[in-house]
Amino acid sequence: MGNARKADAKLTKEEELLLQDFSRNVSTKSSALFYGNAFIVSVIPTWLFWRIHQMNPISSAALFIVMVLISTGLVAYAYKNVKFILKHKIAQKIEDGVSREILRSIGDDKKMSKKEKDERILWKKNEVADYEATTFSIFYNNALYLVLIVVVSFYVLRSFSPIVNYIFSVGSTAGLLALFSTSTK
Repeated sequence: MGNARKADAKLTKEEELLLQDFSRNVSTKSSALFYGNAFIVSVIPTWLFWRIHQMNPISSAALFIVMVLISTGLVAYAYKNVKFILKHKIAQKIEDGVSREILRSIGDDKKMSKKEKDERILWKKNEVADYEATTFSIFYNNALYLVLIVVVSFYVLRSFSPIVNYIFSVGSTAGLLALFSTSTK
């Protein structure tokens, strides 16, 4: 009886792929892309505080490194959340167009079953939605992060010392970005 339940509990390859497409986990390639972009956008405020706020990069190196790492983690988290939210919305909007394109490219292939055609459409739809969600997530979060850094640094915390300004502007901006990314809308 225990073996029968194990056999029933096993997922088919198709079911595993479908679950993977709808999970919050990202591929290693996407994760590397997210962390690389998050690192680059997290380093930009360091230059801003070095050149504009006149912080010495050598004496502030430890602070810069810690804040860049914290910011990188939070921005990458925001990328993942926004991608997850957008992927399914995009997939729903492009479904008809992708279906027409795939059916046009297949043509009158009598050898292909309806199930195979549906699998190709689903695969292509998920591939396009994944790419578009990834690129938009990076663009949206980078733009929001940089705008928030400027607003917080130059307007909200302008009367504070450069070190305090750096810590709070980078920390609060990355934290707000991560918080905003958890929205379900």
